[in-house]
Amino acid sequence: MSTNNPWNKSIIELARSPKRPPQYLLTLSEAGITKLKDLIWLLPLRIFDAPKAKSFEDANEDELFWGHGKVASTKAVPAFGRRGKGKLQLFNITMNVVDSSNKMMTLKFFNAYPSQVKSYNSIQEVSFLGKIQIYKGSLQISNPNLKPESLCDDNGLIIEYPTVAKIAGKFIKKAIHSIPNEYWDHDILKSHDLNIPQLKNINQSFKKLHGIEYSSAEERSEALKNLVYYEFFHDQLKVVARKKSIKSLEAKVFADEQSVSSLIKSLPYELTADQISVWSELMEDFESGHPMMRMIQGDVGCGKTTLAIMASFLIAKAGSQVALMCPTESLANQHYETFKETIKEFDIALLVGSTKPKEKKVIYQKLRDGEFKIVIGTHALIQDAVEFKDLQLAIIDEQHKFGVDQRLKLTKKGRTTHNLILTATPIPRTLQLAQYGDLDISSIKTMPAGRKGIKTRIVQPDTYDKYLSFIKTRLTMGEQIYVVAPAIEESESLNIQNVNEIEKEYQKFFPEYSIKSLHGKLKSDEKAKVLTDFKNAKVQMIISTTVIEVGINNPNATVMSIYNPDRFGLSSLHQLRGRVGRGEKVGFCFLVMRNKPSIEAVDRLKILEKTNDGFEIAQADLENRGEGDLFGTDQSGNISSKKVASIFEHFDLFNQVNKDVQALVEQDNPIVNDYIESMKNNTKISTTI
Repeated sequence: MSTNNPWNKSIIELARSPKRPPQYLLTLSEAGITKLKDLIWLLPLRIFDAPKAKSFEDANEDELFWGHGKVASTKAVPAFGRRGKGKLQLFNITMNVVDSSNKMMTLKFFNAYPSQVKSYNSIQEVSFLGKIQIYKGSLQISNPNLKPESLCDDNGLIIEYPTVAKIAGKFIKKAIHSIPNEYWDHDILKSHDLNIPQLKNINQSFKKLHGIEYSSAEERSEALKNLVYYEFFHDQLKVVARKKSIKSLEAKVFADEQSVSSLIKSLPYELTADQISVWSELMEDFESGHPMMRMIQGDVGCGKTTLAIMASFLIAKAGSQVALMCPTESLANQHYETFKETIKEFDIALLVGSTKPKEKKVIYQKLRDGEFKIVIGTHALIQDAVEFKDLQLAIIDEQHKFGVDQRLKLTKKGRTTHNLILTATPIPRTLQLAQYGDLDISSIKTMPAGRKGIKTRIVQPDTYDKYLSFIKTRLTMGEQIYVVAPAIEESESLNIQNVNEIEKEYQKFFPEYSIKSLHGKLKSDEKAKVLTDFKNAKVQMIISTTVIEVGINNPNATVMSIYNPDRFGLSSLHQLRGRVGRGEKVGFCFLVMRNKPSIEAVDRLKILEKTNDGFEIAQADLENRGEGDLFGTDQSGNISSKKVASIFEHFDLFNQVNKDVQALVEQDNPIVNDYIESMKNNTKISTTI
């Protein structure tokens, strides 16, 4: 795109005086809408033809109606509201209007200020626009617009924009419609010069969607599809660029599979069929001569850690180094203990935030010298002080809990490092194509033999006493219990259960048992003591936040109770319940709703009662929460990097784009190849890891 393209200009240049721009432009710029090409992606909420003014006789219920008439009467009735700290008297206004047909229509205005009452009382003749309602057989409109002509643009369209960064839609409209007409003749987005209709009509699509030129509803629908196509097309090119970047790099080959055979024979269990299959895929990667970029997905307890141990042993046996990064100290500690028990041939280091300074210095030196072949840790691994002699494998556990930059920082501590990602949140096929297309994905669906599984039930106020009775029974049987709450302390703004409240309640219900809390405000040594006592059965119940989502393994824990489950995503709930049912005893998960829940909340949670299939749950969670930011640094799942495209809403179009991109790549299209090469130079290698 040309550097003098007007769409690259700052939105501040729309101001009459750039030295004193209006506040709404400054606020939009601060919110990330800095250039005109950003601004035009703020599409209208609604755009439609303004209705023609009609007689009251022709008004129909639920239609958008434009009317004109004389005011027969206006009445204001006091209503009391609050504004800020002081009280302000507000009014509900009823205005009766009669038109030339002598038919009456009532206009209702709610919570009007005293100044508005005075203004409305002075109106003798009025034009208005609003949706018709029938109330007690009479025509009525609530809160109509009394200046409908001001809503219409030159093309006779009514355009309503959303509020963005607390800037009202009318200011968004003002900004967009103040873009000089001649700018619309310049390419807004790169069209790739390909013979694809959807990519050639981008400028026209924006003009139609913003009402810059008149278009029908059908034309605007087609214009929106063009923008969706563009977004999907551009992102799929990014995926291809990343994959080509990875495949163009050379990496160290590790082919001594025989060295791992003795380790496998020493395991106290047999590998499942899925583990054996995934191990074959890992070996293919290690032998390929290119960096491994593989994700292993599977439910909690399916055996991902065993494969990570096998891969680590392979690398260490060849004299190179492995780093395993975990999101929490408890998970790092758990992996450390498991690795030490399984791999006895090498010294393994543990590096976490609470590691003492003297110990850290020793670990740093031994990593630089290559004495430690395997190190397990938290974010402490990506500190500048951590250097490796020959890091060849970076393993990221629970990858979604790390930011993009954090994951890349570990990888860059080696040269063309192999990458192995572990996730207990299965990725639906839809997202595998869209978000993780540059990764090879392996799935483990079979669980180790001997697992009894988990039964899940929703607890509502009328079944809460029955639930407590069940808890008492399990405690009597010598079993242990996790209880999870969404907050540590009471909150005035949120009506939710908290750790402190539940701990006191349970100590009152079960005074003969040891009940302890576990949360992020505790010091590391305090957390460690609670976990150790729980593992040794000195503590029967832990009341916790989601700090126990990963990193705790106690086969004697059989019950997971989660309060306010509507505050969590389905995948998070599924992962939490994976803490129980890990031994020979059946696990129980209770989703506890102390207040009467909404029908929608219960319906959403029922999928957890119906299935333990993490893939099915992940798909449902994805549909509820959105696909998240695919190529940026945001991984929350709440805000999509997409502006108009949605995997679910436009799935057919996404599939079409995917086929089109693959066809162009297979045809060795020179335009696509040139564009991919340019992207490879400007794109972080696999920001999805």
